[in-house]
Amino acid sequence: MANGPLMIDVAGLELRREDAERLAHPLVGGVILFARNYAAPEQLTRLVRSIHALRAPPLLIAVDHEGGRVQRFRDGFTRIPPMRALGRIWDRQPQRARTLAHHAGWVLASELRAYAVDFSFAPVLDLDYGHSAVIGDRAFHADPLAVTELAQRLCAGMRLAGMAAVGKHFPGHGHVAADSHTDMPVDERSLRAIEDDDLIPFERLCVRDLAGVMPAHVVYPAVDAAPAGFSRVWIGDILRRRLAFEGAVFSDDLSMAGAGVHADVVDRAEAALEAGCDMLLSCNDSAAADRLIDGLRYTMPAVGMARLARMRGHPHPTGIDPLHADPRYRDACTALADLAAEAQQLAGLPMPPQEGGRG
Repeated sequence: MANGPLMIDVAGLELRREDAERLAHPLVGGVILFARNYAAPEQLTRLVRSIHALRAPPLLIAVDHEGGRVQRFRDGFTRIPPMRALGRIWDRQPQRARTLAHHAGWVLASELRAYAVDFSFAPVLDLDYGHSAVIGDRAFHADPLAVTELAQRLCAGMRLAGMAAVGKHFPGHGHVAADSHTDMPVDERSLRAIEDDDLIPFERLCVRDLAGVMPAHVVYPAVDAAPAGFSRVWIGDILRRRLAFEGAVFSDDLSMAGAGVHADVVDRAEAALEAGCDMLLSCNDSAAADRLIDGLRYTMPAVGMARLARMRGHPHPTGIDPLHADPRYRDACTALADLAAEAQQLAGLPMPPQEGGRG
């Protein structure tokens, strides 16, 4: 059975009957995991195996695992510092920052692949204007060229571990203060202003470094009245044709306030698909997932299936023990621990708490 365009969540640490029934539906093509789905490495292994056993080809499994505030799996995983920590090193030691970014990408992806998770929604390519609390230290830097270089090295590390990268939040969420989880952010800037800054990392990375892109639930009225994830202008004209992006486009969570172009979730899904999204996220709302499964009428085109197939992780995972025995891994983890200590010392604060919602 071919996989469909919906990526949904599951309730807990193991599959319930209701979860398995939803995941077996032809419209479903993937699962996104959250902190509530993780208790220990062995439990994650069992959960992923049970999800993969439901379908052939198996469902894609993804997670928001960027580092810093947004790292869903903690105990048993390396703590990845927030990306701003790399940006601060960049200002003093750019070559060291590049090396650390590569370490971060490789460790992040290697650990997830050891448990057969296909990909993480990373890296964040938003610029750190200091306006957006929801972006904040998730961004590498305010300088688009610094963001580009650090993100390229992070993507290279992920690729070395067999994981595709997903750049977010196209064309840039960092300039607006409103949080698209709870509001409909509006960025009043001109297309030229966005092109001169925020669009640069996406433009530089989207052909060779990114297999996926996630548009922002932000309205840019000087360009289009619809939020970027529901906009044929942003996805079709700018991302696909002008930037020549051929990878998968993932909507952000359709349950977020920034997705409120329509009251009904099925109408939201249809609008996102018509705009050019390949896979739609529906999270933390089982009733909405059921309405999508019951009400959406959509057949995945061959090009969409091919794009999503490239998101599958490779090679086949061999488990965490061989990774722990690799001296490169130990060296990379030591370097990241040193970076985390430096970041805490600079901030004078402990590592930020984990976020619970979508990234």
